[in-house]
Amino acid sequence: MPSRLRQCLLSALLLSLLLFLSSLWLPQGTVQSCEQSWRPCLSMYTPARQVAPAAVPEELGGNDIIGECAGQQFQVSRLLLHLSSALGPASDVLLDPYLLCWEELIKFMEALGPLVGFFTHKVEEKITLIRQLSLEESARQTATAGEHEAPPPPHAYSSVRSMLEAELQRGVVSFDTQTPSGSRTLLRLHRSLLWLQLLLEKLGTEREGRSLGELCRDAYLEVLAPHHPWLVQRAAELVFHAMPDRSTFLQLVCVRTQEEAEPVMRVVVAAIREIHRRTQKELEIRNMLDLP
Repeated sequence: MPSRLRQCLLSALLLSLLLFLSSLWLPQGTVQSCEQSWRPCLSMYTPARQVAPAAVPEELGGNDIIGECAGQQFQVSRLLLHLSSALGPASDVLLDPYLLCWEELIKFMEALGPLVGFFTHKVEEKITLIRQLSLEESARQTATAGEHEAPPPPHAYSSVRSMLEAELQRGVVSFDTQTPSGSRTLLRLHRSLLWLQLLLEKLGTEREGRSLGELCRDAYLEVLAPHHPWLVQRAAELVFHAMPDRSTFLQLVCVRTQEEAEPVMRVVVAAIREIHRRTQKELEIRNMLDLP
């Protein structure tokens, strides 16, 4: 069998295995159609507008400007714009821009190769589920609202804090069994965000030596592997081996050298770290860091 054909068949088999194994991950509940979700499904959502350069808030590293990189789906400027928008008042995290951050991060991961799809399609499901649950909560509030009460917002879960509190009050969060709650789904996204934060930190500080796959594996072993069964861990190893070299990462952040990438990653990592810190605090004070 020709070498190229054998490689294609092997890649297809590996991808099928990864998709199957990822389906064994946490149940996500029933989701609505794209038309009923908070925003269109990711595969159908392509912003028509041009994204303006992202001004970096003072608390995230200064007044640098990160421009748009032409000719690619993932945009650092768009990611930073959503990260900054997610920083709500009183150290809260606004849920809509938080989920938009994830849509941009999915584009980043997909650009690293098709095998990474075993991870990204589960993230898409989590995004859709949280949006669906927000719509359902709004409908529930509307049905129970009194005649003289103000109507609830169209998407009841406006922030991380409001979602966690609402689900605790309704008793839909189980600390013993797996349930398709927004709180539990958010926890999984929260862990994955830390994985990406560590990966981007390593990519922004380690100038040479280890490959992109090795850096990704190190971050995975530190953050996500303890929460995954053995089969998923082995599948992740296959993904890391199939990752492109680090030059692909430089192209994604629209720079030519590692030295140029460092200040860009410093700003992005600072923004992700602040989002993660705020979410961590909200989950921790409610004892939700170990939801099954």
